[in-house]
This record gives sequence, C-alpha cells and structure tokens, in this order.
Amino acid sequence: MSKYKKLTFENVKTYALSDRKSKVRSEDFAKVLPEDPSFRDFLDSLPKILYGRDFLDFIDLYAETVSKHASAVWMIGAHVIKVGLSPLIIAGMERGWITHLAMNGACVIHDVEIAIWGSTSEDVAAGIQDGTFGMAEDSTRFINDAVSAGKDRFGYGESVARMLDEKGGPNLNLSLLYNAYKNDIPVTVHSALGTEIIHQHPGVDAPAVGDTSWTDFQIFSNSLAGLDRNSVVLNVGSAVIMPEVFLKALTVVRNLGYQAFGFTTATFDMIRHYRPTVNVVQRPTQRTGKGYYFIGFHEILLPLMFASLGSRLS
Repeated sequence: MSKYKKLTFENVKTYALSDRKSKVRSEDFAKVLPEDPSFRDFLDSLPKILYGRDFLDFIDLYAETVSKHASAVWMIGAHVIKVGLSPLIIAGMERGWITHLAMNGACVIHDVEIAIWGSTSEDVAAGIQDGTFGMAEDSTRFINDAVSAGKDRFGYGESVARMLDEKGGPNLNLSLLYNAYKNDIPVTVHSALGTEIIHQHPGVDAPAVGDTSWTDFQIFSNSLAGLDRNSVVLNVGSAVIMPEVFLKALTVVRNLGYQAFGFTTATFDMIRHYRPTVNVVQRPTQRTGKGYYFIGFHEILLPLMFASLGSRLS
C-alpha cells in the first residue's frame, strides 16, 4: 500500500451537457466554398469563431458607420503607403468611408515621392554605413518649403497638399495628401522632431514643423470631438506616434465636455504592439464602445477589409 493519501472522486457533482454554455457551435464552423465563389460567398464562409467572428462583427459596425454618415477616423503609419495601399485609401475617402486621415511624418515623405517622382523607400542598411540615408534633397526640399509656407496659416497636412496642388506631379492620383485635400477631408500630419529624414537636412524649418504639426493636433482634436457611438477609429500600422497622439487628443476632447464615448476602435498591424493595444483598443473604449486588434500583413489584410466593407455596403 502507498504511504501517500489520495483524494477519491465518488462524490464529484456532474451535470448534463445540454445545461452547459459552450463557446463553439457547429453552426459557427467554416463553410465549404463553391467552385467559383463570389466574394460574398467567401465572407459568409468564414468561421464565426474568435478572430473570424471579430472581423465580421467589425465590418458590420463599420458598414453601419458609413450608412449613418458617422465619423470614420483613420490613423496610419508609413508602411501602409510603402506596400502600395494608397489607391484603396483614396477610394475609401471618395466613397465616404473615411472622414479624417491622420498620419505620422514619415507618411508625407513617401506620399510626396510617389506623387512627384513615382518611387520611394531607400536601402537604409546601405545608407547608414556612409551617412547617405535620408539625404536625398529633392523631396525634402519640397516638403520643407511647403511647411515653411504654411507656418502661421495652415496645418502640416494642408500645407503639403496645397503645394502638391500648386506644383503638380505625374502621380497625384496616388497621393493621400492631395486627394484628401481635393475631397475636403481633413488630413493631418503629426510630426515628431528627430524621427523623420527631413529633420537631418540643413534647410529644415524646425519652428514651421512645430507650428504646422501643432495646428494639425488641434484639427485632429476637432474631428475627435465629433465621435459618437456610431463612429469608428482605425489605427493602421502606427506602433507609437499615432496611438500617443490619439490618446492625448481624446483626453482634451473629453476634458472640454464633448461626449466622445461609445465608438469602435480597431488596430490593423503585422504584430501586436503595446501602445496600439492600450491607447487605441483598450483605454478609449474601456467603459463604452469596443476595440479590436487584427494581425496580418497590410498588403493582404487591408484589401480584405476594404473588399469586405464594400460587400456589406452593396
């Protein structure tokens, strides 16, 4: 006989499976697609479980936002532009799916280079070795001149957009700044001194960068003042700057008495980051509203999101 005591299970209480609340049901499983499926067939085939359910729920909420002409605020990082998604965002603005576009300063560099020169994104690893990284003069001069001209008059986003409108370029149809401006959608740029290649150049007008970015913080805050329970806020590819700007602007809005509560937030990014999690998904919606976090490559996840929204709205 063992010298150790053991617990016996004769008096363990059980219950019928029919009385249990189960988290997974057979009707929520994925559906097999027909041989030549439509996109709606694809959407309807997704399993209504975990992220499959969350994605479909978010698309339904976003579609309701558009249908009710509520605020749809987008915050983006530069990688979104570098992987070729500008045409989809521009179409979203034109269709009324985006009511405010906010971006970090790196977005402006890539947007301007595509609009005027048709190419962007350099080999950082090579350029950092000999000190040439970020030192291309043409696009930097254009942006600095635009921001300097806008000081004490316009925000950073509007300043660059106005110069694009004035100077032109062969690919303005691909410029987020230009198309937001032409469609009367507020476009704001939230610069952080020392984080963008234009700050490395001798011609940088630092006071103008600060002045115009500050103006854009106020414009962005004004857009957040219009948030309500029908609104959505998306953070796409910004790990630090836009989540921080969003939290501070939302604080100001609520401090001033605006009832910016009950809205839906979503972060789309390649990995899970701390600040988008707490500053976008969790804290702003902790008592009212709901937050989502979707992980995947932008060049796949964003086209999927836009196609799904279009399918729902159709």
